[in-house]
Amino acid sequence: MSALRQAVHAEWTKVRTLPGLLWLAAAVAVGTVAVGAASAAAVHCAAPPGAVCGQDPAKAALAGVQAGQAGVAVLAVLLIGSEYGTGMIRVTLAAVPRRGTVLTAKAAVLGALVLAAGTVAVAGSLLAGRLILPGHGFTGFPAAHGPVLRAAAGSVAYLVLVGLLALGVATAVRDSAAAVGAVLGLLYLFPIVASVVSDPQWYERLQRVGPMTAGLAVQSTLPGAGAPIGPYAGLGVLAAWAAAGLAAAAVSLAGRDA
Repeated sequence: MSALRQAVHAEWTKVRTLPGLLWLAAAVAVGTVAVGAASAAAVHCAAPPGAVCGQDPAKAALAGVQAGQAGVAVLAVLLIGSEYGTGMIRVTLAAVPRRGTVLTAKAAVLGALVLAAGTVAVAGSLLAGRLILPGHGFTGFPAAHGPVLRAAAGSVAYLVLVGLLALGVATAVRDSAAAVGAVLGLLYLFPIVASVVSDPQWYERLQRVGPMTAGLAVQSTLPGAGAPIGPYAGLGVLAAWAAAGLAAAAVSLAGRDA
């Protein structure tokens, strides 16, 4: 346990000293809130007073998560990709010979960093939604409402899982540019392919297995909103993708030279 604690401390020191990583985390939070506020400002409820609006206010306020995930992916890739690019990974593995410990420490530090940035981002997005949406015809958007809280917590978990997925891919690929492209491809490929599929059954299947479409189902707060998968099951799909990425990373670290 002490070896893992020392490895986590070393990884956190790298994050604090490497240029740009903390600024990138801050930019993820700011950008997510900005996009969420713009999305909330762009939607209007045309339902009569007292009627339920057909648009999901929580999804509108949290729309920035889809933009923030790209920054999270880049942050996760740089956390290890920069070491492969400079050759510093050899020093890291010499200091901590157990490669599983290195990967666990990086995942722990990344998870904590994204958790902090994601919490700020989601809280700011909900605050912006609370300020903007009532003026656009949305009469009921209580931040303490159960489904809204689930959407908020699930959005933070979504960002953390995307970061872990990106870390796993970057560790296996070992090239920052290729890893970013691979992660963004995984996130956006399924909805793009689903949009051109004419068979409704295949459309639903692609939506259910895609890491982004499945994971973001947690943001749905209206009953009968037609989400492709249940909120918790969707996060489970994304968690399975993240676990597969980390498993590939562990095999890659154990089976190849630095």
